[in-house]
Amino acid sequence: MPTNDCEFDLLANSYRETVNGAISFSGEDLDYFASGRVTWLKKILASEPNIHRVMDFGCGVGLGTPHLLRFPGIESLIGVDVSEKSVEHARVNYGSAHVRFASFTEYEPAAQIDLVFCCSVFHHIPLDSRAAAVKYMYDSLRPGGWLAFWEHNPWNPGVLYSMHYSPIDQDAIRVKPHRARRMLRAGELSVLRTDYLFVFPRFLKMFRGLEPLLSKWPVGAQYLVLCRKD
Repeated sequence: MPTNDCEFDLLANSYRETVNGAISFSGEDLDYFASGRVTWLKKILASEPNIHRVMDFGCGVGLGTPHLLRFPGIESLIGVDVSEKSVEHARVNYGSAHVRFASFTEYEPAAQIDLVFCCSVFHHIPLDSRAAAVKYMYDSLRPGGWLAFWEHNPWNPGVLYSMHYSPIDQDAIRVKPHRARRMLRAGELSVLRTDYLFVFPRFLKMFRGLEPLLSKWPVGAQYLVLCRKD
């Protein structure tokens, strides 16, 4: 499980501003990237009709919730996080009859989730705790369920710049794509594909139509490893 709970408790009140400050050089804010991730995943899973129950693993203060709720057919969303202060913020701002938030200790995996969405979480997890975090996600998924594992691309210069100056990422241990795939396979998940997104900053947005053509090249700011529980 992630362990930097005290750090993220302290940042709960200013998380959006902190992240937006760290990525400001891109010309975009965190909603641009959150929306882009969900849009990409919706296209990939367009032929999968059985995504009704979604988990946001490492949900923080819940900023991804409005974007995840765009999945067609979604009936419930559970966000889990190590930071209890962050979970409290998420409950106040995004909780509803169909959306709830819990700490990792409060939620017991029960093989019921159709899609686990995990974004930019594992670089905060110590190396010796990562296998347990993968198991938590695996145990949460139903057979045939999907894992969308997103991380920062450590080969992207913009990512290196952002993480170097971001107060959130000072203790980060970056996750290289090949190591992510190895880790997920070791957790008994089937790795289906790896995609790279967010190649062009805002001042080069006229070229963003090319990004799908570049998605197999390790140039984008973030990457997706899409997995399935057999």
